[in-house]
Amino acid sequence: MKKRRHSSHLPVIAAFVGNFVVTLAKFAGFLITGSGSMFSEAIHSFADTANQFLLFVGLQRSQKKASEEHPYGHGRERYIWALISACGIFFLGCGVTVYHGLDVLINGHNFTYSNWAIIILLVSLVIESITLWLAFKEIRRNFPRAKWRTISRDGDPTTLAVLMEDGLAVVGILIAAASIILTKYTGNHYWDAIGSIVIGALLGVVAIVLINKNRHFLITKSIPHKMAEEVKEILLGDPSIEKIYEFKSAVFDADKYLVKCDVEFNASAMIKDLDRHHFIANEYQEVQGDPEEFKKFCVEYMDRVPRLVGKKIDEIEKKIRDRFPEIVFIDIEIN
Repeated sequence: MKKRRHSSHLPVIAAFVGNFVVTLAKFAGFLITGSGSMFSEAIHSFADTANQFLLFVGLQRSQKKASEEHPYGHGRERYIWALISACGIFFLGCGVTVYHGLDVLINGHNFTYSNWAIIILLVSLVIESITLWLAFKEIRRNFPRAKWRTISRDGDPTTLAVLMEDGLAVVGILIAAASIILTKYTGNHYWDAIGSIVIGALLGVVAIVLINKNRHFLITKSIPHKMAEEVKEILLGDPSIEKIYEFKSAVFDADKYLVKCDVEFNASAMIKDLDRHHFIANEYQEVQGDPEEFKKFCVEYMDRVPRLVGKKIDEIEKKIRDRFPEIVFIDIEIN
């Protein structure tokens, strides 16, 4: 039985706490040095902290139980909040840092080098690396042998957002450190400005990727193609199923999928299943030449067929759930 994927809160909580501490440290570094790159990193971490709070809100709300008004639950709330988070990265993270970098590049600024700036960046690097590792570990737990292309397509946007934000944070710290050192040894303020602009541009790229990914889920993304093909194999592998019509699927949450299809049952296979206990042969002996008994047989047969079909559908649904526990909602209808 395949292990059901669950979305862990740990990467999001760890990233929130880590980024909150890092934000305070980076703003302190900016006040000490006046560095544009350090300011960009401080804004970057502040945006990440706010975004991870939004991601946590989305995770909590997505776990609300299904109700009469929302029969399929609230799973897609995580994608709504993740989309808001991605927009925050774009406008706050990218917009503010690029604007500040351009301002420094055009107008210059007062730069004061301090070893504290490098120390703060090194500590930040350690914290961001830990949260990055936690997010990577969570991704690998759900996709142990998958390629990055598969992970980026089918992975939980919440954990992917943390992974990408923390990965960019590590890169941003290295860029900020390089910009500060180059500014100190060359005396040219544009190195600091370029560092700020590059960090902002990278934030913009990540934001666009995350916005696009959440958009796909919000407009009803289908389950992974390989999974859909295996579900069809399970359906057609049962002798009772003749054909599949209008196979549809949808992702409601990171671990809640829907499969819906119309099927045509094989009458011959159903009769064999019905006659396992010689029901038809026994009845045939009783109804020969007796119209009233034949009518009774027809009534009893009509009563048994829906129950037999329902039982068969339940068996097939169980096979599908045993193979893919994340397929929570299954709707098989007779064509």
